[in-house]
Amino acid sequence: MTDTPRSPATPPAPGTPAPGAAMDRRIERKRPRWRLPAAIAAILVAGLLLWRLIPASNSTDMASADVEVGQVAHAPFDDFLPVRATAAPLVTTFVGAISGGQVQKLLVQDGAAVVAGQALATLANPSLTLDILTREATIASQLGTVSGDDLSLQRGRLDRASQTAAAGYDLVKAERDLSVQQQLHDQGFVSDAGVASYKEQADYQKKRLAQLRVGETQERGTASVQAERLAQTRTRLSGTLQAVQASLDALTIRAPVAGRLTNFTIQPGQNLKAGDQAGQVDSEGRWKLIADVDEYYLGRVRVGQKGTADGGVRLSVIKVLPTVTDGRFRVELGFDGSPPAGLNRGQTMDVRVTLGATRAATVAPVGGWLDAGGGTSAFVLDASGRHATRRPIRTGARNAEVVEILSGLQPGDRIVTSTTTSVKSDSINIR
Repeated sequence: MTDTPRSPATPPAPGTPAPGAAMDRRIERKRPRWRLPAAIAAILVAGLLLWRLIPASNSTDMASADVEVGQVAHAPFDDFLPVRATAAPLVTTFVGAISGGQVQKLLVQDGAAVVAGQALATLANPSLTLDILTREATIASQLGTVSGDDLSLQRGRLDRASQTAAAGYDLVKAERDLSVQQQLHDQGFVSDAGVASYKEQADYQKKRLAQLRVGETQERGTASVQAERLAQTRTRLSGTLQAVQASLDALTIRAPVAGRLTNFTIQPGQNLKAGDQAGQVDSEGRWKLIADVDEYYLGRVRVGQKGTADGGVRLSVIKVLPTVTDGRFRVELGFDGSPPAGLNRGQTMDVRVTLGATRAATVAPVGGWLDAGGGTSAFVLDASGRHATRRPIRTGARNAEVVEILSGLQPGDRIVTSTTTSVKSDSINIR
């Protein structure tokens, strides 16, 4: 097949419109007049949203659900301290083991009423018992020696007295013989030489008696000193013997005072060391209340302040323990009169301790806001209630419901009472 060559297309004549030109024409679109105001409104709304969402400088956003609000008012202020107190015995005396040993026998049970000196349990300590018996024998031997020395001292005193008495008798006999011989001499029956020998005998007995009496006086002084020392030794040895015997008695655990035995939990066979606690004796029918109080009140609670408990029970503060532990200190209260019937250890009572007289004051509700700034500042809401600004204040006394405002706030002001510990800025935006 042979292709026939195509002839070139003939261009249109000048001024002649192109084919189809009459069918195509440009249409002009008209823009709506509302678009510009809508765009401006959208920009304003976006700006308002950004202003609402982006917090201002030195401000913090908080959800309205997390914000609690209270109002400052002028009202009577009751200056009292509410506490939850626990009943405890007025006096508790601990029972301890004086000497160590193994628990041999329990004589009473926990919770029993006991009297002073009553035996509670016995301990066994063979080595201590043997040592005590040995010491008793030694002390008894020493006491026997002292008694022997005392007996010898008394025998010596009696011997000296006997010698003095004999010398006195010999002197009386010699003087009587001399008198007889002198009478015979005067009658001429006896020579001078015969009288002289009797005179010498009488002088000898007189000197002998004088020497014995001097010796007896000196010996009496020495014997008195020795007797006093022997008495002291005997007293000391007797005291030591009593102490040794008491050491054996210490193997019996006894009640130190009368009362109710509690925490007596030792068991037979248990080993106790000297000084180990075996239990305690609580005062029977005599009670006190113990309460732990916030350290804020440490300078305001004093001995002698009055209080009331459930049922109108009247109380007085009897002791303040100022040691602070975990932000709290301890207060003890005594009953003004008889305690409630049926009171038991560990039972709790709600107590109001009066710290001062009721007075009119500017007050604000208590809450977490006091913990945040220690009562030195508060966030005050504006009229819209959507913003709060930190304001320095000064607070006074407080109770369980309100705190006294000394300066910085006025009645009618609304403040944020929820905790603001995490807020470091000076304003809050409530969203």
